[in-house]
Amino acid sequence: MAKKNTQQPQEQFKTMIGGQALIEGIMMLGPEKSAVVVRTKDGLQRKVEPRKLSQKWSPKKLPFIRGIFNFCTSMKTGVSALMYSADFFAEEDEDEKGKEPGRFEAWLEKRLSSEKAQNALITFSVVLGLAFSIALFFVLPSLLGSFLNRFVTTNEIVRNLLEGLLRIVIFLAYMFLVSRMKDMRRVFSYHGAEHKTIRCYEAKLPLTVENARKMTRLHPRCGTSFLFVVMIVSILVFSLATPLLRPLTAGITSHWLEALVRVVLKLLLLPIVVGISYEFNRLVGRHDNWLTRALSAPGMWLQYLTTNEPDDSMLEVGIEALTLVLPEKEGEDRW
Repeated sequence: MAKKNTQQPQEQFKTMIGGQALIEGIMMLGPEKSAVVVRTKDGLQRKVEPRKLSQKWSPKKLPFIRGIFNFCTSMKTGVSALMYSADFFAEEDEDEKGKEPGRFEAWLEKRLSSEKAQNALITFSVVLGLAFSIALFFVLPSLLGSFLNRFVTTNEIVRNLLEGLLRIVIFLAYMFLVSRMKDMRRVFSYHGAEHKTIRCYEAKLPLTVENARKMTRLHPRCGTSFLFVVMIVSILVFSLATPLLRPLTAGITSHWLEALVRVVLKLLLLPIVVGISYEFNRLVGRHDNWLTRALSAPGMWLQYLTTNEPDDSMLEVGIEALTLVLPEKEGEDRW
C-alpha cells in the first residue's frame, strides 16, 4: 500500500501581500488594492478599495522611518476593517433584539456625518489601543522593575534585562489569556486561514481550499512575530540608551519621580524600537536561510497561540480576499 504524501509544498517566492483576521472575515492588503471579505448569514460580503500609495520619493520611505509610518497606517487600516466586519453582526443583533442604536452612536451620527463619525471612532480606537498596549507592555514593566530595584541592588544593565523579562512574561501571559477566550478562537482560526492562503499562493499552487488546507498556519511576516520582535529589540535599545539617559535622572532624589522620568524617556525611544523591529521583520520576510529561520523561530512559535486550524469555509474567505487584491501584472506583488 502506497504511503500518503504528507510533505508540505515548498515556497516558490515571497509576496508582499499581507492580511489580518477579522470578525468572521479576513482583510488582505495587496500592492494596489485592499479587500475585506466577511461571511454573514446572507453570504460573503466584499469591500475592495484602491490603496493610496505615493509614487514619489518621500522621507516616509526611508529605512527605519518607514516602519513608524507603516505601523501607524496598518493600525488605522486594521481597526477600520475590524469595525467594518463588526457592523454586520451588530446589525444582526439589533434586528434580532429590536434594539435602536446606542446613545453614543446616535449622538455621533447626529453631530457628524456618517463618514466623519466612523473616522472619529477609528482614530479613537487606534489611540486607545496604542495607549493600552504601551501601558501594559512598557509602562507597567518599567514601574515594576523600578519597584523591585528598591529591594534588589542591581546595575543598569541588569535592571533593563529584568524589565525586559517582565515585559516578555506579561506579553506571553496576555497572549495566552486572549487565546483562551471563546470569542477569539474563531478570529484566530481566520488568522490561520489568512496564513494558509498566503502560503498556498507563495507555493504557486492553485488557490483552492484543498491546496490551502495542506499549508502551515504559521508565517514569518505575521504581526504576532512583529510584536515579539518589538519586545526583544526594546531590551537592546533601552540597555544601550541607558548610559546616555543616566545624566537626565542624576539630580532626582525622589524614587518615584525618577521612575516616572525613566518611563517617559523610554516611551520617547519607542519609535526607534518600532523602526528597527520593522526592518528586522522585513529582512526575515524577504530571505529564507538558516539565520533568518533561527531569528524568526520564537515569533513563529508564538503563532501557535494566535492561530488555530481553520475550517473550509474560513479558507474560502481567505482565498476570496487574496484573489481580490492580486495585481494585474505578474510579479508586482513580490519583494
